[in-house]
Amino acid sequence: MRSESSSTAAAVTEQALVRAHALASAFLQSLPERPVAALPSPDEMAAALDEPLPEAGCDPAAAIDEWFARAERGITASPGPRFFGFVTGGVTPAALAGDWLASAIDQNAGLWASSPAAAQTELVVLRWLKELFGLPADWAGALTSGATMANLVGLIAARQWAGRQLGFDAAGDGLAGQPPIPVVSSTEIHLSAVKCLGTLGLGRNQLRKAAAPGGSVDIAAMAALLREVAGPVIIVGNAAEVNTGQFDDIAALADLRDAHPGGAWLHVDGAFGLFASASPRFAHLGRGIERADSVASDAHKWLNVPYDSGFAFVRDAAILREAFAAGGAYVLGSAGWDPFTHVPEMSRRFRGLAAWCALKAFGRQGYRAVVERCVDNAAAFARWVEATPGIELMNPAALNIVCFRILGRGRDEAATDELNRTAVRAIQGDGRAFVTGTVWNGHAAIRAAFDNWQTTLDDVALLQGAVADVTRSLSG
Repeated sequence: MRSESSSTAAAVTEQALVRAHALASAFLQSLPERPVAALPSPDEMAAALDEPLPEAGCDPAAAIDEWFARAERGITASPGPRFFGFVTGGVTPAALAGDWLASAIDQNAGLWASSPAAAQTELVVLRWLKELFGLPADWAGALTSGATMANLVGLIAARQWAGRQLGFDAAGDGLAGQPPIPVVSSTEIHLSAVKCLGTLGLGRNQLRKAAAPGGSVDIAAMAALLREVAGPVIIVGNAAEVNTGQFDDIAALADLRDAHPGGAWLHVDGAFGLFASASPRFAHLGRGIERADSVASDAHKWLNVPYDSGFAFVRDAAILREAFAAGGAYVLGSAGWDPFTHVPEMSRRFRGLAAWCALKAFGRQGYRAVVERCVDNAAAFARWVEATPGIELMNPAALNIVCFRILGRGRDEAATDELNRTAVRAIQGDGRAFVTGTVWNGHAAIRAAFDNWQTTLDDVALLQGAVADVTRSLSG
């Protein structure tokens, strides 16, 4: 028979969930009209939220209500269809519901024994993703917190492989006193992969870069760079680079990998570009990814599942397990797959449920349609940029990123750069759309990324209107 205390706890929990549902529903319904940017200063946010630790608690429903009221000014409308900053996807209905359920059942997805349902769900999700992208079925993998951790997983496996080629166990023995492991990439390598090199002890400053004119690595320059490197080497390819969406020629990088006399490992950062493989229209952009040794990608981008979620695949399952090998009497004897043997974490959120629900609800055809619609939206915006006086396209839009800039009529380069930095802030402040700034070929520029499942041509038109109005205002 249920105790009085457990009945009270259930009632309190239900009240908190009802209030959270009401707040979440109101937020989601507001997205079509809500100003996209959140523009409070750090001081304003501190004034809204900073306080001493309460001595006494309060009702859970009241706590969540109070937080939302105090923090709302700092919440961006990033799940909505007019958030074109960074490369940020939205959240599909199935993914959101799955994520809420994952929080409620609160499974530790680190060991089979802690949640057979979580472990098996993750295995199914990984298989579905390999089918979606046309990757070899026998590759090992795991879900991660995002592409940064997915890059880390792939590069840890690469480090382990390189150590074995040099005669030592990188995970077991460490790198001290061992020969260096060279890493080569293009000038457009993403900062997340560079961060990983520092974390792994391979050294951010030891990375050697080949030129990437237009965003895609110069294969001849990469070949020349590899000829200067003796012994095993790690190659990092980009599919696609983040400023303009250009792809390295992955097949050509795989050919260089195969020809390198000291042996090489090809890791591909496909944070969003991997999703091109989901569409027959764009799969050619990533030709050769199936020949890589490891691949990293984000799920909270084009899969449109909640933050945080990513995934990594590695061709050599034994090397991946060896890289994370660790044991203790308290984790021995699992009947099934232990995800912690493929990733750094032991305690892990049950990310697989949101991804499973998203893939189940959309299916292969649904994700193909999402990718194609997003690329079509980007192409429509790029055509508008090219046709609009006072704005220029900085690079062809190969996939879903449009890089452009406002022309500074009568201004020198420094003044034009400042004009574009000001334009980014002005577009964000306008509220109709959110874009981010960057530097491309030495010039300040503006980026718009299209990967939200809800974005339509009507939303693209709102972005065009905001850009046009700001251009007229600043150029006048």
